[in-house]
Amino acid sequence: MKKINLLISGLMILVLSFSVFAQSLDRTKPPQLPAPQKLNLPAIEHFTLSNGLKVVLMEKHQVPLMQLDLIIKMGSVNDPADKVGLANLTMDMLDEGAAGKTSLQLADEIDFLGARISTSAGIHTSGIYLHSPLSKFDDALKIMDDIVLKPDFPQKELDRKKKDRITSLMQAHDQPTAIASVAFNKILFGKDHPYGRMTDEKTIKSFTEGALKDFYNKYFVSNNAYIVAVGDIKKEELKKKLELAFGKWQKGSVKEEKVSEPVQVKERTVYLIDKPGAAQSVISIGRIGAARLSPDYDPIVVMNTLLGGSFTSRLNQNLREKHGYTYGASSRFLFRHVPGSFIASSSVQTEVTDKALAEFFNELNGIRVPLTNDDLNRAKNLVALSYPDNFQSVAEIASQLEEMTEFNLPENYFGSYVSKILTLNGSEVNAAAKKYIVPEQMIVVVVGDRSKVEEGIKKLNLGELKNLSIEDVLGKVPEAAK
Repeated sequence: MKKINLLISGLMILVLSFSVFAQSLDRTKPPQLPAPQKLNLPAIEHFTLSNGLKVVLMEKHQVPLMQLDLIIKMGSVNDPADKVGLANLTMDMLDEGAAGKTSLQLADEIDFLGARISTSAGIHTSGIYLHSPLSKFDDALKIMDDIVLKPDFPQKELDRKKKDRITSLMQAHDQPTAIASVAFNKILFGKDHPYGRMTDEKTIKSFTEGALKDFYNKYFVSNNAYIVAVGDIKKEELKKKLELAFGKWQKGSVKEEKVSEPVQVKERTVYLIDKPGAAQSVISIGRIGAARLSPDYDPIVVMNTLLGGSFTSRLNQNLREKHGYTYGASSRFLFRHVPGSFIASSSVQTEVTDKALAEFFNELNGIRVPLTNDDLNRAKNLVALSYPDNFQSVAEIASQLEEMTEFNLPENYFGSYVSKILTLNGSEVNAAAKKYIVPEQMIVVVVGDRSKVEEGIKKLNLGELKNLSIEDVLGKVPEAAK
């Protein structure tokens, strides 16, 4: 009985404590955000293998995991003009057969270790990515070694991959978001610019085992790559393991592919791509943005966070929360070696396409107006407080180190980022908005039912309206799909 009385007394104290705590909360406004903290990370270490292959390492000993990313300085910008998609297909084929093993055998071996090995091709760089428990790292590294240095490019798998790509081209004709994405890049950059090109059925069918091997041999050389490693391992131990795996990888002669700077949009033009019967209209609005190493990078990030780079951004609050036109609206800058794109986009209900466009431009014009201190501080705090999210796992840390290496960012970049963001002033952010958000010089791409949206769009007087068909954007539906 005594124990029961003590338990009841304890529960009453707990209930009273919660009651007092609840009464002290002010629920009429959001809770105060904590002050952003400086990001503290382990030191970044560097070393070079005997063949010149550079390695960037961050030791993380809290969890027995390893992330090892081998980055090739090659991507879609290196595709020959008549072989667009070759880099992507080459990377996709690496793990489809290597060192005499089939793709299924490789997959079984990787799964047995509890590891993951994946490949991907980007715009300027491509990668082979290994995630492994520390206890299985040696065995997983041997498989990665085979995939990187001994790919077989089996004809059977190549035929399957080509068929998959042709099927994807066919499917894209019925996917408004895919149509809008291709159209936006092709119109903004030009169909011959590396950022605006797209492969087609004829090109895909022309790919041969020999073409893939030639492309591989040209770019897969030790002096055209680097390794990023994050995990529970010491520098000297990793160096020994990598020397065994990649130390005999030969050097080669690779000419850097220079990408021309795209031409900025001069006037506003609307491109309406007819998708009869579409329940929604896909809207993409934008222009040429900024390069990654632009001195305006930090002000752009803060400005775009407020415009469309977060759930509480102006675009999303307007089109989703206030008007209910869409499930979400956003904007982003794609930062590359030369200026990429700025794009504001959403999928909206067909019947409100014109109204949604009007609200887009209300916000694009509104972001150019000097920010209040509340808006500026809210955007800066959101960027600063969310920045550590990029460093939660060994894979995410490796991704950040890849960006640092690719763009030759300073060693203290991560640690100083938060303080740089917090010291930005309103005039810097407003200057970035006026420089990069110019509503009168943007392309507007709308994929939707022309019969239902064209008249409303015309009444907005946004600029010249050009009507396009899906075939104008994607070409004819592949023969294999008919």
